[in-house]
Amino acid sequence: MYSINKHIIKINIKIMKNSKLIKWGILHSLGVLTYIALLAIFMDNASSWFGGEDKEIITPIIVLLLFVFSALVTGALVLAKPIMLYVDGHKKEGIKLLSYTGLSIFVLILLSSLVLLISK
Repeated sequence: MYSINKHIIKINIKIMKNSKLIKWGILHSLGVLTYIALLAIFMDNASSWFGGEDKEIITPIIVLLLFVFSALVTGALVLAKPIMLYVDGHKKEGIKLLSYTGLSIFVLILLSSLVLLISK
């Protein structure tokens, strides 16, 4: 009887881990979406905030710095926790979290595309 209960507890812990990983994957992808939305709002309004004319060398510098910063932010949101899990010896969980985050981002791409198609 004891071994059956122990086995059931193991299964419940495994299910909880998977649901927690799915939740974290969704939250990370929503973080990426939020960052991208804020960046899009900034880029849409930048010409009215900073003036419409091109500032010669400053504009490409700012765009490239923003590109590198964006890679840092999105990379941290998508990769930091899975890499930490992987390095700490939780390899399966790290790979699952990265997969769930990637799948969630893909679903967000599909939903955004659907909204764009419907709004035409």
